[in-house]
Amino acid sequence: MNAGRSAVLAIALLSLAAGAALPAPGPIVRLETGQALGKRVGPALEFLGIPYAAPPLGPLRWEPPQPARPWAGVRDATQPAPACLQQINADGSPNEGFYSGPVSEDCLTLDVTAPPHARKAPVMVWIFGGGDVAGATTLPSYDARNFARDGVVFVAMNYRLGALGFFAHPALTAEAPKAQPLANYGLMDQVAALDWVRRNIARFGGDPANVTIFGESAGGEDVLDLMAIPAARGLFQKAIVESGLGWEPAPSLHDWEAKGSALASRLGLPGASATAAQLRALPASALAAAYAQVGGVVDGRLVIESSRDAFARSHEAAVPLIIGTNSNEASILAAFGMKTSAFQAGAAPGVRAVYQGEGDAAEQGRRMFNDQLFAAPARWIAGQHARKAPAWLYYFSYLPTWQRGVRPGVNHATEIPFVFDSVDAVTFWDAHAKDPDRAEAAYVHSCWVAFARLGRPDCAGPPPWPAYDANSDQLLDFDDPAQVRHHFRKAQLDAQQAAAGLSH
Repeated sequence: MNAGRSAVLAIALLSLAAGAALPAPGPIVRLETGQALGKRVGPALEFLGIPYAAPPLGPLRWEPPQPARPWAGVRDATQPAPACLQQINADGSPNEGFYSGPVSEDCLTLDVTAPPHARKAPVMVWIFGGGDVAGATTLPSYDARNFARDGVVFVAMNYRLGALGFFAHPALTAEAPKAQPLANYGLMDQVAALDWVRRNIARFGGDPANVTIFGESAGGEDVLDLMAIPAARGLFQKAIVESGLGWEPAPSLHDWEAKGSALASRLGLPGASATAAQLRALPASALAAAYAQVGGVVDGRLVIESSRDAFARSHEAAVPLIIGTNSNEASILAAFGMKTSAFQAGAAPGVRAVYQGEGDAAEQGRRMFNDQLFAAPARWIAGQHARKAPAWLYYFSYLPTWQRGVRPGVNHATEIPFVFDSVDAVTFWDAHAKDPDRAEAAYVHSCWVAFARLGRPDCAGPPPWPAYDANSDQLLDFDDPAQVRHHFRKAQLDAQQAAAGLSH
């Protein structure tokens, strides 16, 4: 029996294991670790909370992910698993990762949403944002049913966050074998999840040789790191970065050990002299409240160089890439209690000069923030990457109809429901999404699906999206309507790039 037919039969199996206490019969898939029961949700089959690695508890805290443990019988995969440990607001409101549900240190699970009869379908693996300190796979805007409707097998993984996911300390370095990766446990989890996809996704009808990784914000930054990590090579064939920063230098292991030692002191341990056993005995709740940095630490083992250095040296994976940003990324400043005018005041004189005439100090600061942290890095990465593989650059300026006249641009993360074609699944949009918003979502979603299928964004409608070329310097502006722009904000982005010390 060929592999495709086996996958179809396995996923369509309706019998239950004898004596298993399970919900009503649904699709069952046979994985390398055991059988999992999913459910039919609209046009899709959904399997939730599948372990891709062993629980990182006790002695496995701050260790590379270990193989998932086999289970007997049929595992119930019809309900969401807890997200990885993070701070949850006591009043039930969403945290900075827009999440308010249950959390656990035992969290290395993933969700799969698949078409019912997929055979060698393109696979998209989502890495959520949230600063690498918060977030989950189960937000309403991440509703993947329309990806399955359009023939894509979709995967979203939980990965260790905050001080449990990105942490270093001299005691952990000293105990680790010489070649064992350090500090970047959240990135190690992402690599492990991608390896799980390679080994198992054909059982859902997906093609392990046609995998697209995509992420937003910190998830986009993680995609850039994965493109630079040798251990991730061959685990994906395409990449998409949504609002993923891009040229911030990564800290060294030594720097991060110092931060870990300071954290140990704050939690009542003897700083750099704390033992690994003492660190692992710390309450998980205390660690969840601790800050950790976004993205990879250069440990010299997993992360050999920062993503910035990898793209500057053409060391990144030679895969097709989409990268872009939104028109009001500065919306995230409010979460940190910062004003855009303060950002303008701190800019170098040469940078401030090119923003004269772009409104008052607050508006200039907003535009500076957008360009320095998002738009200019995205353009630079597209230009660097275009030297070895196709790249497509975008700017997302389509304002949902209900936000027009209310917001100065498209807020950070607002493109996500358009990418997922899930504008009607987002709770606070239910009363506001209108037909133009749904049409825009269908259009944007079609670009992402085509890229996953073909390796190029052949969108379902004009204009054609040209690959990036530094000379013509073009991008697709997801406006109303979409249009190709050349040399978009060139003076401002050039000034930001020069201030960052990066060549064209």
